[in-house]
Amino acid sequence: MSNEIKTIVDHAEEKMRHAVAYLDEVLSRIRAGKANVHILDGIKVEYYGSLVPLSSVATVSTPDAKTISILPWEKPMIRVIEKAIQDSDVGITPDNNGEIIRLGIPPLTEDRRKQLVKQSRNEAENARIGVRNARRDANDGIRKVVKEGVSEDEGKETEVTVQKLHDKYLKKVDEVLAAKEKEIMTV
Repeated sequence: MSNEIKTIVDHAEEKMRHAVAYLDEVLSRIRAGKANVHILDGIKVEYYGSLVPLSSVATVSTPDAKTISILPWEKPMIRVIEKAIQDSDVGITPDNNGEIIRLGIPPLTEDRRKQLVKQSRNEAENARIGVRNARRDANDGIRKVVKEGVSEDEGKETEVTVQKLHDKYLKKVDEVLAAKEKEIMTV
């Protein structure tokens, strides 16, 4: 395998790997009925004039399966954190006792579960599109180097290799989605 072709295949696999990793990260933020600190990952709070992630100004933990607790490192931050959570799309009203903010994770309704599964499937489809785009880009690159002098046989073999990578990563996307759907639908 020529260096050019190896570079194309490696680049395609890297893109496919990133698509699956991104899907994993996005799905970890989808609330599945039990406490998970990742649902707060997207929340930013104002801290001395700049927006910072919630985890940069407080300790976030899950004392039990139905509660997330947030312990601000500075007391005045309680109001700011509380407002940021209320303004976010988390959909949970924070409860504070003056020192700790608690988020009680309500059980999911059947409709909400179906909504979350639909959202998860949309994210999985985006990941599949990313994998397919990586395959298309790789095949375009292979055709280009074949025109520049690499043998057609090597080009065809490489396209088969890229297709196998494509199939492998689509299978991973399906596995990640199936695991998330099971997590969401488990009451």
